[in-house]
Amino acid sequence: MAVQKTLELDFLNQLNRTHRLRVYNAKDELVTPEIVAVMDEIIDKNIFSGSGGELTGKISARMVIRETTEFDLI
Repeated sequence: MAVQKTLELDFLNQLNRTHRLRVYNAKDELVTPEIVAVMDEIIDKNIFSGSGGELTGKISARMVIRETTEFDLI
């Protein structure tokens, strides 16, 4: 059984659309203040932009945990 943890960060861009960043294999020990600080830094330093322009605000963050079970068919 494999477990994959993905941190999803949702931002608002200049066109008032949602821009999602995914961080795969996120560590277990993340806490809200760390996530908020990183999101603020991404916005302040204008690290990412897309077709909707610069990121202008935070919308949400979530940890998605996916569990996969492989079956041996032999």
